[in-house]
Amino acid sequence: MRPLQISPETAVTLSKQLGVPLEQLMHMPQHILMQKIAELAKNDKAEPQSEQESEQGRSENS
Repeated sequence: MRPLQISPETAVTLSKQLGVPLEQLMHMPQHILMQKIAELAKNDKAEPQSEQESEQGRSENS
């Protein structure tokens, strides 16, 4: 299996976000990496909504 064809900057960013060593990330099967990226995107979408809800709760209590 050959290493992923991603830029070094992307590899470093993904490594930090996933909490995976860079060497492990570069040799990770593509389908697993895509699954982990999808999970990150899902979590990123969920966080802003909960932040907005908490801000709305604060403004209603003021």
